[in-house]
Amino acid sequence: MIVLFENEVNELKKLIDSHNNIVFFGGAGVSTESNIPDFRSSNGLFNQKLNRRFTPEEVVSYSFFVRYPEYFYEFYKDKLIYQDAEPNNAHKALAYLEEIGKLKAVITQNIDGLHQKAGSKNVFELHGSVQRNYCTKCHKFFDLEDMLELDGTIPKCDVCGGIVKPDVVLYEEALDENTINGAVKAIKNADLLIIGGTSLVVYPAASFINYYRGKDLVLINKSSTSMDGKATLKINAPIGKILYDTVLADK
Repeated sequence: MIVLFENEVNELKKLIDSHNNIVFFGGAGVSTESNIPDFRSSNGLFNQKLNRRFTPEEVVSYSFFVRYPEYFYEFYKDKLIYQDAEPNNAHKALAYLEEIGKLKAVITQNIDGLHQKAGSKNVFELHGSVQRNYCTKCHKFFDLEDMLELDGTIPKCDVCGGIVKPDVVLYEEALDENTINGAVKAIKNADLLIIGGTSLVVYPAASFINYYRGKDLVLINKSSTSMDGKATLKINAPIGKILYDTVLADK
């Protein structure tokens, strides 16, 4: 079998073998191989009733959610929920590394829940998850399936009638403090940081990697990033392919 990026894969294997406190920091590129498109590459949404064009960032802002909840959920359900998506080789490889004690935490900017579905347990979801939803009045919890089964375009709580909001950090909202603290602590304690599937342009999430104090830094991304010059190993390739060849191919 011909292994693409063979030299890089062999070097990554050596790094993983020589470290026992690995942390992974990932972005949208981790899930694109599960057929979940990169949110930031979406086209603007035009709604004739509102008579203007909105960018995806505007549509998933808190002010838009409050002002136009019907249109928010129209976009949200169509563009951000992928019920049939399954974990790809990147998710599976990371779950395996955690299972054998190498990987201590996954820090993700994604909201799809695929890391947990693959078996990862210590996951810090910086931007929340579509899998969790809460009533804005009585705080009743709804999983994704229950939320989608609620009547109407705008999901309303079956107990109090309040709007059910996804546990997703919208633009204009702050990240969860406990999640931030857990992610920063994991990065500080890591002896190997692997960054994958992210161009490191979404802040404040991308700034968390500045807390890393370890020697070795690995970057796996199709395009270049602002951290390329600091990497011990840089691989411009699909992350699922690289992690499969590195971690799972011989299992």
